[in-house]
Amino acid sequence: MVHERSECVFCQIVAGEAEASLVNETERAVAFMDIQPITVGHVLVVPRRHASSLEELEDEDGSELFKVGQRAGAALRGSSLRCEGVNFFLADGTAAGQDVFHVHLHVFPRFEEDGFGLHLPDDFVIRPREELEAAASALRAAWPVK
Repeated sequence: MVHERSECVFCQIVAGEAEASLVNETERAVAFMDIQPITVGHVLVVPRRHASSLEELEDEDGSELFKVGQRAGAALRGSSLRCEGVNFFLADGTAAGQDVFHVHLHVFPRFEEDGFGLHLPDDFVIRPREELEAAASALRAAWPVK
């Protein structure tokens, strides 16, 4: 599902039209607190320019997203908030768990017994080289040239 920019809550935050607890702003990205945090200190980093998916994201905006994310991680580690590690999470598409259709990077502190975890599939094992090579070949054939 793709939302129009006028419906996009992150566009509204970037434009100063919606309430947010801002942490940092750059020319290309804005970092603010997630209203439904995984752990205390959970930050969202969004590009100022609307992009519903990674495919629509400008290269420079993608670079800035991760630069600001790295700084958010450093701030979490240097803050008084509990932080023994940091996770980055970015969902691209409904099947990946994206529920706000403006690209956004989650940056959140981790610590022992914080209640967050990953559920790995039952067939999570080291794959045969032939299978890896077949997947690599499919990706090489589809690799976008910019």
